[in-house]
Amino acid sequence: MAPDWLGDAPLLQAWLEAQRRLGSGERRSFTIPGHKQRTDLVGEIVRGDIPLYGGLAPVREADAVLRKAEARAAERAGADWCRFSVGGSTHGNQAFALAVGQPGDTVIVDRTSHRSVLLGLVLAGLRPMWVRPPIHEETGLPLGVEASAVAAALSQHPDARAVLVTCPSYVGTCADLTAISEATRRAGVPLVVDAAWGAHLGSHPDLPPHPFASGADAVVTSAHKTLPALNQGAVLLARTRASGGLFDEDRLDRAVEAAATTSPSGAVLASVDAALALMAAHGPDLVGALLERVRRARDVLRGVEGLRVPDSGAFGAGRFDDAKLVVLTAGAGADGLVVDRDLGALGLTLEMADRDLLVPVVTLADDDEAVAGLADALATSVVRHRSLPRPVAPHAAWSVNTDQVLSPREAFFADRETVTWEEASGRTCAEVVAPYPPGVPVLAPGERITAEALEALRLAHDAGARIAYAADPGLATVQVVRDDP
Repeated sequence: MAPDWLGDAPLLQAWLEAQRRLGSGERRSFTIPGHKQRTDLVGEIVRGDIPLYGGLAPVREADAVLRKAEARAAERAGADWCRFSVGGSTHGNQAFALAVGQPGDTVIVDRTSHRSVLLGLVLAGLRPMWVRPPIHEETGLPLGVEASAVAAALSQHPDARAVLVTCPSYVGTCADLTAISEATRRAGVPLVVDAAWGAHLGSHPDLPPHPFASGADAVVTSAHKTLPALNQGAVLLARTRASGGLFDEDRLDRAVEAAATTSPSGAVLASVDAALALMAAHGPDLVGALLERVRRARDVLRGVEGLRVPDSGAFGAGRFDDAKLVVLTAGAGADGLVVDRDLGALGLTLEMADRDLLVPVVTLADDDEAVAGLADALATSVVRHRSLPRPVAPHAAWSVNTDQVLSPREAFFADRETVTWEEASGRTCAEVVAPYPPGVPVLAPGERITAEALEALRLAHDAGARIAYAADPGLATVQVVRDDP
């Protein structure tokens, strides 16, 4: 039986019809992809992989089907411009960077942004003026960027062309976007929000509002992170000048196309369409059930002495995503990486694990039994590995301060050399070095490398964290801008 919301998902309807025709032999494809859905060649992995062009619709007609789905998504969100992406929020962040200014322009940027924001600055040639969110003293987690800090940065840099903020953060904390948007409107610049982890926000009264409803001028969300879309599916929303916004629609379209693939997956696009239609029809009920599962899991984990499992009560109304399960192990003395290995042996995979922080991603696709089993296994492992409590130590990704010496673009294209880790302090970084997850750079192109940042990365590496993007993930060397002779 077809779901009751299928009529509001034209891309999904097109995918289902394409699958039916391929399966019945009514249609033979003489377009890409080259596997032609033949599972006898490389296996079941190709089943369902249908392109947009020539797959969901004839090449000349496919754009119209896609635009129909995007228009419906825009209407639901109260936007007048929407694009779906098969490149994740990474694509969205890069596209918005290309849309906000000219090479050399200044933008105000949240320093706890994902690497994709920073590389968007490289592509667009923008110069960042960083604002750093405060650290919550009791948990060591980053709070949302403060509106007062954004206002001060705009006052100090009246030539700034945009403000780029991450909300919610990787660990679920949220900024007061309404207050920030008031500051950006006074300055006459757009507020662009990386809400990769917030596609579900605004779907239930116990959650913070969706960033677009809080006054953001442009938002990118990953439908594959918290909603049931295929990996890499994302949604971009904006207000354009046609409705009194600050973005030019043609510029937005050109920016999206500049960073997009010309061979988008119809399956990924259809899954985004389906996830959004599902949420429009049943989001409050589905997310309400999710919130209850996460609350019960928190109750179990809080029964372990010393374990901290924060919710919105720790941060204030609207400042935390209560669907996010974040577990802080320092007070119990357990090593989160050891706990993670315990869970892995049971077939339970976590999104993030380091010594003091565990982040299992729980979504509306998880059922009561799965979430309860996770909470019990996690609690049992922490008790097994209990030790003396440790002080709260903020993650290196949001606790290290550095100075911008060159623009990210200048440093990215500069002549570089490789130096030992011990020689790097004081030099200008030429690469991205980040513990992943969360993918927030500790060292970034154009920033002066500090001993503090080097030590924080070394500690993370030695504790077993994955170091991403670095030319030398073992941290024996680092790439720096070559000094003038």
